[in-house]
Amino acid sequence: MTIQARIEGMAAPLPVSNLDTDQIMPKQFLRRIDKAGLAEGLLYDMRFDADGKPRPEFVLNQAEYAATEILVAGPNFACGSSREHAVWGLQQYGIKAVIAPSFGEIFYSNAMNNGLMLVALDEADVDTILADVSKPEHSRLVIDAASMSVRSKSLTASFSLSERHRRMFLEGLDMIGATLAMQEQIRAFTAGHWRQRPWLKDIASTTKNRLA
Repeated sequence: MTIQARIEGMAAPLPVSNLDTDQIMPKQFLRRIDKAGLAEGLLYDMRFDADGKPRPEFVLNQAEYAATEILVAGPNFACGSSREHAVWGLQQYGIKAVIAPSFGEIFYSNAMNNGLMLVALDEADVDTILADVSKPEHSRLVIDAASMSVRSKSLTASFSLSERHRRMFLEGLDMIGATLAMQEQIRAFTAGHWRQRPWLKDIASTTKNRLA
């Protein structure tokens, strides 16, 4: 998994409100036991018709947006279920970030923990960016985790990140890496815990040996 502190690339407009995770990754693409192949199912019913043919009117099927790396979406993006496959499918398709007025709560945690940057902005700012990226020649955006800013042709806007998520993007860490970076604090906490509650230390192995 690659986590970028600065994302610069083509954005596509997807101004759909309440787009849920079932639409982002339909259920028929959840039958695999691994994460592979989920790009195929991303937004399937919006990208393809009933015969499996690409819908030419859908933005991601248009040649001008073939290199899309950022989606600019409507409010409550990815509401609904906890389907983490929606995050993996977006990433496998090549999407590195989504900008929207708001996100489904569970999706937000899943996405940020997997290194998919989510940027929440005021609806008026999102509308300005949507107007920009609706013209392919103005569709390049810059998202910078260090300054927590988004820059389009007509707008520079600030956004917020939790310190944990900001650090993950700046240092390129996933959840495991972020945990390993805190080994000293974890050791100090563990040592203090055993000092305060020595009767709990090794209780499982002690009990097992006593009963053997």
